[in-house]
Amino acid sequence: MNMLQSAADRKHYSVIMSRADDFDCWRDQARRLVRCGIAPERVMWTEPGGLGDLFSAGSRDGEALPEPPANAPHARASKRFVSVARNAILHSDPERFALLYRLLWRLQSNPRIMEDKTDSDVRRIEDLAKSVRRDSHKMHAFVRFREVQDEDGTEHYVAWFEPDHHIVRANAGFFKRRFANMHWSILTPKGCIHWDGKTVRESPPAQRSDAPDNDPTEDFWRKYYASIFNPARLKVGAMMSEMPKKYWKNMPEAELIPELIAGAQSREAQMVDAGAIEHEARPETLEAIERAISACRNCEIGELANQAVMGAGPQDAALMIVGEQPGDQEDQSGRPFVGPAGQLLDVHLSEAGIARDRAYVTNAVKHFKYVQRGKWRIHQTPTAKEVDTCRWWVEAERDAVKPKLILALGASAARAMLGKTVSINSVRGQPIALDDGSELWISAHPSYLLRLDGDARKQQEQLFQNDLSEVRERLSQIAA
Repeated sequence: MNMLQSAADRKHYSVIMSRADDFDCWRDQARRLVRCGIAPERVMWTEPGGLGDLFSAGSRDGEALPEPPANAPHARASKRFVSVARNAILHSDPERFALLYRLLWRLQSNPRIMEDKTDSDVRRIEDLAKSVRRDSHKMHAFVRFREVQDEDGTEHYVAWFEPDHHIVRANAGFFKRRFANMHWSILTPKGCIHWDGKTVRESPPAQRSDAPDNDPTEDFWRKYYASIFNPARLKVGAMMSEMPKKYWKNMPEAELIPELIAGAQSREAQMVDAGAIEHEARPETLEAIERAISACRNCEIGELANQAVMGAGPQDAALMIVGEQPGDQEDQSGRPFVGPAGQLLDVHLSEAGIARDRAYVTNAVKHFKYVQRGKWRIHQTPTAKEVDTCRWWVEAERDAVKPKLILALGASAARAMLGKTVSINSVRGQPIALDDGSELWISAHPSYLLRLDGDARKQQEQLFQNDLSEVRERLSQIAA
């Protein structure tokens, strides 16, 4: 720091946070402290009430801070630091504010410090952020709503959850989007959130006795859990790690776990004798598949604030079109291919003489993968592992629809159909026979065309149009 500090300015300062999870408050105060040249050891950070109560009142500034000099440089922070800090600040560790400020202070002289994985401060903040992400994952997976009746007779769904960290408000958007048509409340000892279909409201902490004990849907959860339990895949240690006992009391299906574990060995033997050990049974109808993918958390994409987007189209469609994954607009609407890429696809399908409303249109991956950049959600390409994980669902759709021809758009869709990565240019325009007797045709994804301009776009759009024309011709031959 190249800042002159007088002896009078060597005193200590206290910053009292307004909320235990308020990143914006911490960032504003931290920027001001850095510009004033106040070293970390001279700052005491305090949570509301001293213990981090989510809804306690408190002064944002604590002891008055000096005004930064007019020529003081602005605080610098890497994108990596900001991303990790937004999660780490939700941790219940009372030292997190001080740790974050110490790291921000060090960033001013060493902008690349976040790349040093051996640094103790960097390792600690990464560990805090990881713990918060895990807690959020548990909230997404283990919140169970129970139905109650409001005073006016309307349905209201209430859930009880006990988070380890201050994640309640940060996850309100996830539940608002996933259960947009429900009126719900999530009660926790760290504060409560409520959704009435229009706005999210907060209220003070609750007790377990404030939440209902059961409702008519309990039997559904028990039957569903029992039906998907596969004793051949049982790993008790892994299951206990992913679903600790502390969550069991909130989950109606959890009371079945001891019995299912106890009978796993005999059930596995029965499955071996019946020759049914290789695969779990897939849902057989599109409605059942939609319910199943909405509950799927088999990869990290399903943990984001998004919703599962099911395919759309007639169940007896001769043509099945498979894209990569939903985009931002698809996630918001719950329908596939409605954004810019979908609109471009519609244009080319129409020119090729293919009626979209007679095709079944879906995606290889069922949830929108993105990173948050301010108010924007930036598309991220799913990994091969994520495509392979979601392949279970697109194959279930294929089994239900039984298309005669499948058009895979892009490398991710091709991998979902073939189980391996292929070069689009090496296989486009060539029918590939699949085991069930259908044909696979592969072309580029329309989003690829949107990223081009000039002659390059004209050339690739012509190739895409040629592919669709060949698909239409082949469809007419198959139907004849």
